[in-house]
Amino acid sequence: MDNDDKPIGTILSRRDVLKILGLGSAATLLASCAPEVIETLSPTTLPTSLPTSIPASLTAPTTAAASTSVPLPACVVRPEMTEGPYFVDEMLNRSDIRTDPSDGAVSVGAPLELTFNVSQVSANGCVAMPNAQVDIWHCDAFGAYSDVENAQGKKFLRGYQITDANGGAKFVTIYPGWYPGRTVHIHFKIRINGYDFTSQLFFDDTFTDQVYSQEPYNQRRERNTRNDRDGIYGNGGSQLLLNVTQNGSGYSAVFDIGLQI
Repeated sequence: MDNDDKPIGTILSRRDVLKILGLGSAATLLASCAPEVIETLSPTTLPTSLPTSIPASLTAPTTAAASTSVPLPACVVRPEMTEGPYFVDEMLNRSDIRTDPSDGAVSVGAPLELTFNVSQVSANGCVAMPNAQVDIWHCDAFGAYSDVENAQGKKFLRGYQITDANGGAKFVTIYPGWYPGRTVHIHFKIRINGYDFTSQLFFDDTFTDQVYSQEPYNQRRERNTRNDRDGIYGNGGSQLLLNVTQNGSGYSAVFDIGLQI
């Protein structure tokens, strides 16, 4: 299972995002966007890609160039990535994707509550996108995908949700396992009115090491591919990193994404 297709799509720089929103270097975003402050530098020192995330306290690189603080919206356009060979359009409308409908078996692993906040980005600002179909699929704790190869007919760890009025879609799943040649990831696809956006979510390696020290992940040998050795992650994966936090006996993460339709 190490033959995910080549990456597709492009990576947007900070300048690209501001351009989409019709902003100059000193412009102010509309109040409809929930902004967080980020340092915008002169063209000679502007970083070539977006940061891994948009924390509330992001500091600018050391430079003698003058800088101006302008807000960058939370609904940032993220890079599109390959669908990979294991997407099966099962059309399973469900929030909890851990169960296999064929026999009721529940995938073992650390529970992960994953929430998407989907917005539409345009020159007029960022608007919540209701009625979008969000699919996710990923391997189990032992690296196996359902309904392919040796798991034909199984449908564990696959499903979709329709975004609510606030653009939200919530899933209950497990922290993914790994398979040779790929770093830890979750595939997702967003579809609305004939528009299709496909990409992948990634995890901090140090955090994954902590999770994998537990059952059932520690029953396997050490994974052979981390983020810095994954070719797909190298094409913008740092913009798709989940900020995972402890949630009782499991974990939770929220992913904000803006789509330019």
